[in-house]
Amino acid sequence: MVDKPHLDDEALAELQDVMEDEFEMLIRTYLNDSQERIDSLKGAMMDGDSGAFAKTAHSFKGSSINIGAPRLGELCREAEEAGKSDSLNEAPAVLEAIKSEFQRVTNALNALMARGAS
Repeated sequence: MVDKPHLDDEALAELQDVMEDEFEMLIRTYLNDSQERIDSLKGAMMDGDSGAFAKTAHSFKGSSINIGAPRLGELCREAEEAGKSDSLNEAPAVLEAIKSEFQRVTNALNALMARGAS
C-alpha cells in the first residue's frame, strides 16, 4: 500500500498562506472537480477506454498533489500507469482505493475548513 500521508499539512499551510480568503473556494473547487474525475475514471473503465482512464488519472494526480493530498496523488499515479499500460483489469481495485482515499481527504479538508471558519 501507498506509504504517504492523507494530507500534507505543510503544503496545505503554504497554500492557505498564498490563497488567503480564496483558500476555501479552492478546496471546494478541488473537491467538486475530483468527484467529476472519479466519475470520469469510472466511465472510462466501464467503456474500456484506457487512454481516457490514464489522462483523467494524470490530471487528478496533479491536482491532488497540488492541494496537499499525496496519498491520493500516488493512487492516481497507479491508475495512470494502469491506463498507460492498457491493463484496465487493475482499474476496479485502484478506483476503489481512490474513492476510499478521496473520502478520507474530503473529510479531512472539510474538518480543516470548519476549524478555519471558527
